[in-house]
Amino acid sequence: MSNILRDRYKSFQAPQQAKAQNIYPFFRQIQSEQNAEVLVEGKKVLMFGSNSYLGLTTHPKVKEAAINAIKKYGSSLSGSRYMNGTSDMHEELEARLAKFLNKEAVALYSTGFQVNIGVLPTVAGKGDYLFLDRLNHASIYEGAKLSQAQSVIFRHNNMESLEQKLSKTPTDAFKFIVVDGIFSMEGNIIKLPKLVELAKKYNASIMTDCAHAIGVIGDHGRGTPDHFGLTEDVDIIGGTLSKSFASLGGFCAADKETINYLKHHSRSMIFAASITPSSIASALAALDIMETDDSHRLKLWDNTHYTLKVMNELGFDTGASETPIVPIFVRDDMKAYKITKMLFDNGVFVNPVVSPGVSPEDSLIRFSIMATHTHEQIDMAAEKLYAAAKEVNLFENA
Repeated sequence: MSNILRDRYKSFQAPQQAKAQNIYPFFRQIQSEQNAEVLVEGKKVLMFGSNSYLGLTTHPKVKEAAINAIKKYGSSLSGSRYMNGTSDMHEELEARLAKFLNKEAVALYSTGFQVNIGVLPTVAGKGDYLFLDRLNHASIYEGAKLSQAQSVIFRHNNMESLEQKLSKTPTDAFKFIVVDGIFSMEGNIIKLPKLVELAKKYNASIMTDCAHAIGVIGDHGRGTPDHFGLTEDVDIIGGTLSKSFASLGGFCAADKETINYLKHHSRSMIFAASITPSSIASALAALDIMETDDSHRLKLWDNTHYTLKVMNELGFDTGASETPIVPIFVRDDMKAYKITKMLFDNGVFVNPVVSPGVSPEDSLIRFSIMATHTHEQIDMAAEKLYAAAKEVNLFENA
């Protein structure tokens, strides 16, 4: 009998072709903890591809908390939050996050991706309008697809484009603007003050996905709304536990009524297993550190400013980046693959971002900074990046 699935997908040969050319950069096997230096396939390399911005995945207090949680609660709660998967730690983290983010309440999800595919279809429906930045995270677009609302795309971080779209929307329609707080590939911050001004003018609600902003900007890392002093003007703050919180999970913060409704209607919460005890404990420990010790975030910013200075002096195009996410624009998929391979061979781990994730002319190397990096490690990686870029003639048209 014919294997229909095999026949349907056997023509997909891109990974095999990249492996044949020895430039395949994905699913690399990491054999150590996530830190400034990691062991990949038996080889020590500098890690410049991690989202552990504060470097807390290896913090003794975070690790100890996870171990103690497993000893007390076991490895899993084996059910959804809605049924048997709510522990006292879940409710403690929700209350602590709500206070940290200066919102009335928080709902925990099992991943950050599930926040967006759960919140958007629940909040917006048929006859409503979702306004989305063109470079929003993929999870926001997936959530928009699940919603029956009409998606309206505006140019990246372009408030004139947003206003043009808002002005053409029926006055009495529900309008929901959903944006990244920090854009995950470009490394720039949403122009929230102007966005809030437009939301008030056109009677729209706002959600910021602060997955890459929590722990990074704002007072002690409270995210983009706090960074601009606009927390009260943002209706929903979404986020993840997998980056600065050194764990796994997601959350959204809002008023009590909205959170109550989401907890009883959001399908990606109700029908998904809850966050494991060790992950909740890790996030609580990371939150303790973030609240009481801002040195990790300040070191992150010292490293960020240093990296941007070094990369720009070397002539790299870092776009509009202003955060620990530093894009090195290559604008050629094959060159991005080759640079990634050369860097790995020379002891530096980075992530290529290529089509179809971005258009070929926007392909880039995503160079991510952590608080645990040293200036010497940044210099070493930058030098090797420059040598690889020269070898593929990256600067020939500059």
